[in-house]
Amino acid sequence: MAAVAGKKGPVVKVAALVLAGSRGEADLVARAEGVTHKALVDVAGQPMLARVIAALHAAGIARVAVAADDGHVIALAQSLGAEIVASAETPGASVARAFAILGGPLLVTTADHGLLRPEWVWDFLGDAPPDCDVAVLLAQRDTVETALSGSRRTYLSFADGDWSGCNMFLLANSRAAAAIDTWQMVERNRKRPWRIAARLGIPTLLTYLAGRMTLGHAVRRLGDRVGIEAHAVAARDGLAAVDIDWPEDLVDARRIASARCDGARLMPIRSARYHYS
Repeated sequence: MAAVAGKKGPVVKVAALVLAGSRGEADLVARAEGVTHKALVDVAGQPMLARVIAALHAAGIARVAVAADDGHVIALAQSLGAEIVASAETPGASVARAFAILGGPLLVTTADHGLLRPEWVWDFLGDAPPDCDVAVLLAQRDTVETALSGSRRTYLSFADGDWSGCNMFLLANSRAAAAIDTWQMVERNRKRPWRIAARLGIPTLLTYLAGRMTLGHAVRRLGDRVGIEAHAVAARDGLAAVDIDWPEDLVDARRIASARCDGARLMPIRSARYHYS
């Protein structure tokens, strides 16, 4: 659904969902900072959730919803003009609940994306293929290391390198619901990997294990399995892969945000294809 600036096409409204639910276990970052939820942790003078919402607004997205269950997080989100969607037991279930309300196109990100920049949103929407039903943003290891050497990230290895997720997804239309169903299936069966293998297809997994599958090929094949057009989008800035999972991530985020003076630089951006209202 997305297109680079200047391409002609229908104007489409886009909304955003910020996942800010609790996972049930004590979060190391929240506990270290003495708050009830990581989304409330201060980064360069603002709670993380406020920074994420500000970046989305600066990217031109007016309708922002937050999936949350913590009372303090809900109060903060409402004070920032966000809609509230009650979070479900898992992130996938929360996305399904929000997608039923907001529809597509829907940009999904997380409350611990404390360094989120409006440029990343704009680049992601612009780089996603126009015919995609679902797009996911990932960053190559070299790009991440160039941006922040030594950052502790989780990588998946493919024929074209190691890639880390950036907690940013585009659910472009109603067909994306099939991807959400698969997301929830993976969450339900995370301790029963043979069920995931059966759903995703043994040939796909064998090709991956043999080291012959690129990231783009893998995402397209997974999309084919559920009947959608799914695409991977490469992040231009490696910092897009740096969410705040560990106390050392918070140290890095505070240093980077302060150096960039992010709050003063969140300027509105507009897409030629998407209409933000």
